[in-house]
Amino acid sequence: MTTTYRDAGVDIDAGNLLARRLGPLARATMRPEVVSGIGGFAGLCALPAGLREPLLVSSTDGVGTKLKVAFATGKHGTIGIDLVAMGVNDVLTVGAEPLFFLDYFATGKLDVTQAEEVVAGVVEGCRQAGCTLIGGETAEMPGMYAPGEYDLAGFAVGVVERSRVIDGSRVRAGDAVVALPSSGLHSNGYSLARRVLERFRMDEVLPELGRPLGEELLRPTRIYVAAVRRLLAAHPEVRALAHITGGGLIDNPPRVVPRDLAFRLRTATWSVPPIMELIGRVGNVPEEELRRTFNMGLGLLIVLPAAEADAACGVLRDEEATIVGEIVPRTSDPVEFV
Repeated sequence: MTTTYRDAGVDIDAGNLLARRLGPLARATMRPEVVSGIGGFAGLCALPAGLREPLLVSSTDGVGTKLKVAFATGKHGTIGIDLVAMGVNDVLTVGAEPLFFLDYFATGKLDVTQAEEVVAGVVEGCRQAGCTLIGGETAEMPGMYAPGEYDLAGFAVGVVERSRVIDGSRVRAGDAVVALPSSGLHSNGYSLARRVLERFRMDEVLPELGRPLGEELLRPTRIYVAAVRRLLAAHPEVRALAHITGGGLIDNPPRVVPRDLAFRLRTATWSVPPIMELIGRVGNVPEEELRRTFNMGLGLLIVLPAAEADAACGVLRDEEATIVGEIVPRTSDPVEFV
């Protein structure tokens, strides 16, 4: 009796079918610099014209246990947006423009429809970020994952002119902190959120949320590329950008300013999303723990001279930009809440 790869749990035909379906989706994201994309062993991309000293910028990330919510609800259409967002928003913090993105999708048994739904979300994320889905990998690994489950990783590459790198070195005491709001939990803190909220059904409409819990938990991560590119064009004195991801408002802001400076954030200037207030109340989670786990409603912090803060908020009015604090000399904690 013969044994085939399919007998061992790997369906090559299903993988080929998925590749054929994904090709047209990926081609819809092509930038003019892309020389070759989906289909070969590697993707080729030229650098944009006009840069004197281009620097490549890279980032890799996943979406954590937010995947468990997708599995529980059977909804996979937006998790790919989260994957792209985690990478391109990080690349953005040094002032880079995302060029291309690669995804890695691994599962025990390939469900072509499910995988296509996931990658369609990746394509939408790339569209929002203005970058190309240049390639990726689909891995079918029997016995590695529970039925119906998968894992995701993403890889973003961008470019920035050396003279335009934003590295926080020009931040000074007295600079203003402008925030762009988050869309919700984004893709961090889901292990805590799931543990606290496990008493509720995913289809349960909670009064605090006004929508099914699963729908709220699957809100896609906001992509800030277009907004920041517009701001940089108008305000070259942007001095630092902090993407609020794992570590929340406690650990992320200090990463982008000198050690002798601190963020002073004024809590009355923004609203905490209801989902985070719900987690705090239901789980009796201390405020400090919430701030160190979640973004608390602030997805991106922008540091720039105080004289330019109002103008920056005007440029980003449609993004609901708000002045939420200032930079001060550090006396104790790197982030102060007042």
